[in-house]
Amino acid sequence: LPQRLATLAAAARKEAWQSRQQLQAQQQEVMRLQEQLSRAQQDGERWASALQRAQREALEREAMRGTEQARQQELIRDMKGRLLELLREKDALWQKTEGIDTPMPSPAPRDVGLCARCRKDFRLLSRRYNCRLCQGKVCHACSVDVGKQGRCCLLCYQQRHPQAT
Repeated sequence: LPQRLATLAAAARKEAWQSRQQLQAQQQEVMRLQEQLSRAQQDGERWASALQRAQREALEREAMRGTEQARQQELIRDMKGRLLELLREKDALWQKTEGIDTPMPSPAPRDVGLCARCRKDFRLLSRRYNCRLCQGKVCHACSVDVGKQGRCCLLCYQQRHPQAT
């Protein structure tokens, strides 16, 4: 019996020692998990703060975009109104000058590679236009758009519309 008790006591001590080892391991695991939880909570708070900041900035940008859009729509309305005014003014001027005949200017030089007015070379970016009155070849800068009739050179335009000069 005493030997059996000693064996049982030794087994109980061994089991207690193993239980203490497991308890220490579990306590260390709990501490590690608590640290991870704390870091995760801090990360969550940082992410929540960043999300709130991003939402606030998005709302501010949206408000600015709405204001800018309203301003641009007002500008478009103003420009359309001004365009209508200019069209009415153009029509009134056209009606005033419709019956006036002007002498034809002298024909332009026949060098088709150069502008008849400024002698600029016609290239890819400098388009040539035929004057509807004198048939000369002129560049964009030396011509005037006269609406439905097309373009004419500045000389012909100034002769036909002296008040424009």
